[in-house]
Amino acid sequence: MSETSDTPSRPATGPRERAVPRGIAQMGLWADDVPAAAEWYTRVFGIGPYFVRPLEGAPLYVEFRIGDRGDELGITDRSFASAGAPRAPGGAVTSWHVDDIEAAFERLLSLGAEEYQPVTPRGEGFVTASVVDPFGNVLGLIHSPHYLAVLSEREGGGSASAPRQAGV
Repeated sequence: MSETSDTPSRPATGPRERAVPRGIAQMGLWADDVPAAAEWYTRVFGIGPYFVRPLEGAPLYVEFRIGDRGDELGITDRSFASAGAPRAPGGAVTSWHVDDIEAAFERLLSLGAEEYQPVTPRGEGFVTASVVDPFGNVLGLIHSPHYLAVLSEREGGGSASAPRQAGV
């Protein structure tokens, strides 16, 4: 079911439906030093990248699959960024659900991230925080009852509160 109607979610069929976003397929980050970023995020997630390019020499791009749905996080060498792309943290923040936001926030800080936004209760069980990774990217954290409810519904109503994978 969609959040705003009683009709089930369905695959896109017509031209208009194919043009509507269906979900976040990848979070992309920039790094001046992709090997160092891959190493840092390997420590954060507890797993290494599943995709690395080029295969020989220093990687210019790596991808991780993480979380309950195998969401994709890609890290690209900053030399491929558009001319004039900002280097300072800011803009949109993608937030990753965590079960224990205080512990996740402190863990990222202990791994070398810097506080961008402190742990902040938002009401009704929602809590957010964000850090700047050592490569200048903002990494958002959220404890979201909505995320857990949607995950539970998709899994047939079971408990969605237990983490499935190490990491953020």
